Amino acid sequence: MLPVKGFSGQKVAVLGLGRSGLATAAALKAGGAEPLLWDDSPEARAKAEAEGFACVDLTRNGVLDEAVCLVTSPGIPHLYPSPNKVIARALELGIPVDNDIGLFFRSFGSAAWDDFETPPKVVCITGSNGKSTTTALIHHILQVAGRPTQMAGNIGKGVLSIDPPQDGEVVVLELSSYQTDLARALTPDVAVFTNLSPDHLDRHNGIGGYFAAKRRLFAEGGPDRAVVGVDEVEGRFLANQLAMGPGDDRVIRVSSGQKLEGFGWSVFARKGFLAEWRRGKQVASIDLREVAGLPGAHNHQNACAAYAACRSLGLAPKLIEGALQSFAGLPHRSQLVAERAGVRFINDSKATNVDSAAKALQAFQKIRWIAGGMGKDGGLSGIEPFLGSVVKAYLIGHSARDFALQIGETPHEICETMERAVARAAAEAGPGEVVLLAPAAASFDQYPNFEKRGEDFTARVKALIG
Repeated sequence: MLPVKGFSGQKVAVLGLGRSGLATAAALKAGGAEPLLWDDSPEARAKAEAEGFACVDLTRNGVLDEAVCLVTSPGIPHLYPSPNKVIARALELGIPVDNDIGLFFRSFGSAAWDDFETPPKVVCITGSNGKSTTTALIHHILQVAGRPTQMAGNIGKGVLSIDPPQDGEVVVLELSSYQTDLARALTPDVAVFTNLSPDHLDRHNGIGGYFAAKRRLFAEGGPDRAVVGVDEVEGRFLANQLAMGPGDDRVIRVSSGQKLEGFGWSVFARKGFLAEWRRGKQVASIDLREVAGLPGAHNHQNACAAYAACRSLGLAPKLIEGALQSFAGLPHRSQLVAERAGVRFINDSKATNVDSAAKALQAFQKIRWIAGGMGKDGGLSGIEPFLGSVVKAYLIGHSARDFALQIGETPHEICETMERAVARAAAEAGPGEVVLLAPAAASFDQYPNFEKRGEDFTARVKALIG
């Protein structure tokens, strides 16, 4: 645990008692603060009380007034579409509102570092797609290199649940827009921006607000090194704002598909090969085509981002190349579940929006595509150019019939349930084809989260093929 500094003897309100909320309460208490806990859910309050915390209703008049800070969980709206009533009251009273990420950065340093040979560092990864894979890949490369490292944030454990860092340790954090939007302190040593596509637009009041939330990771604290995906205009804009000119190697531009040879430092992938360029010269190259854990151009972009971050930490290209080969990938992200009679079954349940689903469709040929769920704004708008490899679509969930109207002449079948979709796709698939779950939709109509959806797909596949 990382004790929170700066609140000893003071009352700090904690709103939301999920994983991050309980970890925050424990870290505040360890730092000498008195946490005031609240969650609208009786079950969440009961769990907190079972762990020895007292809950107090922050919605009651006068209770919040005693707090010097309000720490809120990421899923609770603080501005759009409208602030939670407790947060609205804190804004009226002028009580600072923060989250666990902000507390982490204000508490990360320690007097023990005076005796360290190499101060610990923090690498933060944000963006729309590929955050988790890039985060896990950086963590894996560091482990292979023998560097002490911990992974936390939007993946793994909560940031305040990590152990106090060791000499030379690198903490790797995946941060969502919900986390970067509110944190009052954001001071990573290395910050990574993977890409941007429309998501969470209601929470951020549009694409501009969504990008602004991501941009805070780079603008608030000013990382020593910024790794920026430049395949969208927002990434190019961000890189332009951060760099003093094209030769400024504090910004490492990353791309999947573009040659980036005219910059101080760049890493890009084309036709399956990763290339690192510095000051107009190529300094390294890696063949990504046979890296089993990173299939497709979208994963090659993740590889470039992770490579760039690790190079900025001083790791050698050959070491990184070896670590890429041993990376197994993450569950629910282009995960090979099984193979039978020349048919591969791929679980990409994390593909919850059109952009991520499109990337999955580009990674494979001859696809039996399982899609659907709780469709997002715009439905499948923009997916048409990527349907050429789809042999047939098997549509499930709340949006199945809407999706059927949006995929043009692509052969399809309304299956409604995962069980039927897997059975029908497996029965019709032939050698060389891929049965791909890439829903392009949220899971909440049939599952509590994308993980459970992916687990159901995996279980159905394994039950079917024995």
